[in-house]
Formats: sequence, C-alpha cells, structure tokens
Amino acid sequence: MPPEDSRQNTPEMQQLLEYISRHNDDLLKTMTDEQKEIFEKFHDCWDEYVSLAETAIFEYAFKLGMQIAIEILK
Repeated sequence: MPPEDSRQNTPEMQQLLEYISRHNDDLLKTMTDEQKEIFEKFHDCWDEYVSLAETAIFEYAFKLGMQIAIEILK
C-alpha cells in the first residue's frame, strides 16, 4: 500500500488511497494462501518500483530547478 501522509495528500489522493485499501481488503478475502503470497510479492515489487521512480523524479526535478536557477543568475 502507498504510504499515507495526510500532510502531502490532496483530497483526491486520499480518496484513491481509501479505494485502494478497500479493494485490497476485498481482494484478499477471496484469495487462497498461495495467492496472497504471490500478491504480497507483487506489492513488494511495486513498492520498490515506486520508490525508485520517486527518487528519479526528485533527481530530475532538482536538476531542472538548479538549471533554471543558474540561468536566472547569469
């Protein structure tokens, strides 16, 4: 599940987190133990991917911001 931080989530994001949580819970109720294990591995991979993507986005935005600041100071 995505981390919940109400300081950063817009109302739309919070609503989506609630939907995700509800659908996740409903799905887990229908799964066998083996399916739950596979689904947990999927979540682990997805969480790692999101973390890497967020890092890449931050690095890109930071570099772009610095390039803009350098151009402004020239």
